[in-house]
Amino acid sequence: MSTQKIPHFASEDEERAFWATHDTADYFDYAKAQPTLMPNLRPTLKTVSLRLPESLVESLQVLAHKKDVPYQSLIKILLSEGVERELSLHGEPATR
Repeated sequence: MSTQKIPHFASEDEERAFWATHDTADYFDYAKAQPTLMPNLRPTLKTVSLRLPESLVESLQVLAHKKDVPYQSLIKILLSEGVERELSLHGEPATR
């Protein structure tokens, strides 16, 4: 299969407009495609708002200080561990 050469783009907007009107199959030989790992790809984050008792937030801040991590990071760690534990108790696969 013969593929076309991808043009040089002056900006991301120009590239976006190009791919919106062109088929990638004309530019890539998918038969030669290989899986790739992207270890530095960060998951999409969603902001949520929680109302927590002040005493709980203070306890989290103290614990975070002892562990030398930001308290919001500690909250994410604790939530993740709790969800994984609950899922495993119910025979559900972990979703990471």
